[in-house]
Parts: sequence; C-alpha cells; structure tokens
Amino acid sequence: MSFDAIIDVRGVTKHFGGLYAVSDCSLKVARGSITGLIGPNGAGKSTLFNMVAGTLVPDAGQVIFDGQDVTGLKPHQLFDRGMLRTFQIAHEFSHMTALENLMMVPGDQPGESLLKTWTRPGMVARADLAVRQKANDVIDFLKLGHVRNELAGNLSGGQKKLLELGRTMMVDAKVVLLDEVAAGVNRTLLQDLASNIERMNQELGYTFFVIEHDMDLIGRLCDPVIVMAAGQVIAQGPMAEIRQNPEIIEAYFGAAPEVA
Repeated sequence: MSFDAIIDVRGVTKHFGGLYAVSDCSLKVARGSITGLIGPNGAGKSTLFNMVAGTLVPDAGQVIFDGQDVTGLKPHQLFDRGMLRTFQIAHEFSHMTALENLMMVPGDQPGESLLKTWTRPGMVARADLAVRQKANDVIDFLKLGHVRNELAGNLSGGQKKLLELGRTMMVDAKVVLLDEVAAGVNRTLLQDLASNIERMNQELGYTFFVIEHDMDLIGRLCDPVIVMAAGQVIAQGPMAEIRQNPEIIEAYFGAAPEVA
C-alpha cells in the first residue's frame, strides 16, 4: 500500500558489542496515523524507538522524517523539526504549576532575553500572554482545568502523562512518539488519556508512533500495528489480524494474545 510516510526507517542496525539489538530493520509510519509498535521483551523495540527519537545513532541505515534524512540528529534538533517524545516516566518540572510547565515548552520566547525584557517590554508581555493563552487552551482541551495551578509534582501519574501530552500541543508537533504511555496510569485516567490521543489525531491531525505493552490500548488506538522480534519487523496490520495470527501468538505472546 502506498501512503505518505512521515517516518521512514530504512535498514537500520544497532549493535552493542557482539549483540545486535536491531538488524537491518525497516518500517514506515503514515502521516495522520496512530501506529503501534509491539513485541516481546528483547525484540529491539526500545532500541529502534530510541534511534528514531535521536537518543541513539544507528550503526547503519537511515531515519527519514518528513522527507528529510535525520539520521544521527539529536532529540533537540528533532524537536525543532516537529518530532516530540513522551517518556514512560513523566518528566515534569515538579515545583512549577501545570500551567507553567506548558508555558516552558515553546523555544525562543522573547522573555528569555534579558536585553529584550529591558528594551522591548511590550513585545515580551504580548508574547507571554499568547503563550499563556495557548497553555490555557491546551489545559482546557485535556480537561485538566481543575489542576491548572497545582504543582506538577503533586499530580497523579495519569495527570502527569496528560501534562506530557499537553506539552506536545504547545509546539504543534508533526509527530509524537509515545513511550509506554499506559505505565503507572490507573484505568480511569487511561481512558481519558486514550480519548485525548484519539481527539488529537482526529480533530487536530497529529500523527502518533506508540510503543506499548498494554494490548487493549494498542487495539483501541492503533492501526496499523507493527510487530518486532529479534531486531526485525515480522508482521504488520490491524490488531485484529495480529491477534488472530497463530504463529505470532504462539511464538511471541504465548497462549494469550493479551501478553506482550
């Protein structure tokens, strides 16, 4: 099937000593999709994810993002191009409010320059007001208004994950890499989190690339689902097909398809 790939991983390889974590692996993430990446422990998912996110540099192969070769670029360089990542453990500024956490995200704000603060206070004030308004809009979109002025360190695990999701909205990301978004989130807030991911995808056009062990969440959100094992892609398709593939279930998930 031909589609517009916003992420195109071409034959990437990564080894640590004599161990090949990822070997000549290729995959594509379609623009506007929510694409899942699953597989057993040791399959190479995290290593591949880290190469896409710029945390690791491939030993061979290419990572193409939005039509440009970004192989070896650092996470902050990918951030500037519109690729953002959330983490299994949320990275909040615990002594700042939820609103302030969001306001910290956009780069090159005029208020960061002492000279501009002195010489162009009006411009700085207008820019700060615009960022504050956008942060408030994001908080309202995510239905976090009740914790708007709460210190981020006091939020629950699920609320922190929602706040991380909100950070990606502050810079209008082209693609968001979600790393174990369900980890440490209770079932009620997980439904809210999933709903917001769906809304961001359907209403705002965000593309998501999701690595996750919660098969129910993957089944709800993702199409297609990419399966990795032994450092390579072994299957791809709708979750319903993946669940019904006896070879994949037996070899990589055991008797129960819910086990990643």
